[in-house]
Amino acid sequence: MSSPAAPATRPTRVQLLVTCLVDHFSPSTADAVVRVLEQHGVEVVVPEDQTCCGQPACNAGARPDAIAMARHTIAVLERDPAPVVIPSGSCTDMLVHQAPALLAGDPAWAARAAAVAARTWEFSQFLVDVLGVTAVPSSTTGTLAYHACCHGLRGIGIDAQPRALLEHVGTATMVALPEHDTCCGFGGLFAVKLPDISGAMLDRKCRQIATSGADTIVVTDISCAMHMQGGLDRKGQPVRVRHIADVLAGESA
Repeated sequence: MSSPAAPATRPTRVQLLVTCLVDHFSPSTADAVVRVLEQHGVEVVVPEDQTCCGQPACNAGARPDAIAMARHTIAVLERDPAPVVIPSGSCTDMLVHQAPALLAGDPAWAARAAAVAARTWEFSQFLVDVLGVTAVPSSTTGTLAYHACCHGLRGIGIDAQPRALLEHVGTATMVALPEHDTCCGFGGLFAVKLPDISGAMLDRKCRQIATSGADTIVVTDISCAMHMQGGLDRKGQPVRVRHIADVLAGESA
């Protein structure tokens, strides 16, 4: 779960791995990531031939497909020596930990995977640990609570970074979310294969959200945001679930 070592000099240019869900369901989040990074003097480039990192296939046990997608992603990202920033803990974990493991049997590809992994960062992790930023000017208001998405927390160890950023958001008020580090029930294919258990976990999460008194739940993964928002909407709870990049960029809910 160790994080990459911070570069010796402050990066002025990064590559953005947009991720499938952000690209298809929340492109405004990618725009928010770009605006926040540019606000702090970082040029953002987006490799046009990027596709899925291979995480869903990896989780499904479709090893040949996962390996093929991991190789493609690595080949795309290694063309440019700039750090890789990803607005998703789960996709970051895939590149940092799972891709090197998948390719461990091929020394040449294992080395290439390790090289990319060594300069790959989740968005909030990059802001805090690499750029040294915690205060991001934001017009976001209201009452915020932070939910720690599983892959980000357990896969790459991010928790303090999003919290540090949210503590400095405009006139917003931070409140505690009970069981903030308990899974929302999404878990990728888990929600599809075990819908009853997933639904029960989501119901519990919605109850905890109601207890918190927050009007906005902040996450680092769009997948968890979509899952929780669906549950809240079905229950008629007037709470929004937003990616941290949208909150930092001051996007309206």
